[in-house]
This record gives sequence, structure tokens and C-alpha cells, in this order.
Amino acid sequence: MRLIVNGAEHEVGAPGHETLLATLRDRLDLTGTKLVCGRGECGACTVLIDRVSAYSCLTLTAACAGRSITTIEGLANGDTLNRVQAAFIKHDALQCGFCTPGQILAAVALLGENPNPSEADVRRGMSGNLCRCGTYPKIVRAVLAAAEPSNG
Repeated sequence: MRLIVNGAEHEVGAPGHETLLATLRDRLDLTGTKLVCGRGECGACTVLIDRVSAYSCLTLTAACAGRSITTIEGLANGDTLNRVQAAFIKHDALQCGFCTPGQILAAVALLGENPNPSEADVRRGMSGNLCRCGTYPKIVRAVLAAAEPSNG
């Protein structure tokens, strides 16, 4: 089947039961997408499918044929970080970093749907992504900073 990942087409021979997470990591060597819970509870495996956030551990690869998939590796434009990536660095919105790719992709999707969120909107929109280190206040600040008009 044909997948479009980070703007590039890939032919993959994934079996029907294979998750998108396994395909990304094991077949395409895109290891920024993390396996943590494997049950859609933590959000570490969040990717964008047609610009909508999705848990790749619950999504079958077969359901993604011909769709546009974005992983953390596909957000930057060359050496220029995506505004959410830059805001996470500026606001120190990571500690161990394991949840960070999923957090960033969830934030990109949130800002795509609501470019001017309130703090409550951010907290609600990011609630499907867990951080064991507890950097939630900094994550919220980073997402709000990325939403500022000067970053658009």
C-alpha cells in the first residue's frame, strides 16, 4: 500500500493487523513516534493524519493508505523548527522528552483547529497527552505562545 509520510510517498507491505505506530518505527525508521501504553491512553504515539491528531498505536496502517501522515520528523522545514517546536524549547516545556513528540503534534492539531485558544481550550485540547514528569504548566505556556499572532 502507498503511504504519504511527511510529504514523501512510501510503498509498504504491512499486514492488515499492523498498527501505524509499528509501520512508522519498524518499516520507515521514524522513531520519533513513541510506544508507551499501546492502548491509546497516553498520547506519546500521536501523529497527524490529514492534519488531525490520532493515536498511531490504535490506528491500523491499512486505514491510512493514500492519506497524509505527519510525524515529529516532518514538522520542521529544513533547519527551521515549526512554531510549536520552537515554543516548546523557548518555554522549557519538556523534561525527559519521551512524551514531547506526541505533545507537539497534539498542539499542532489543536492550533490548526483553534488558532487562538484560551488556556482552558489548551488544557482541554491537550488532555489526551500525558506527561509523567508533570510539565503541564510549561506545555500550556508553550502552546499559548505558539498561538500568538506574531508566530503565525
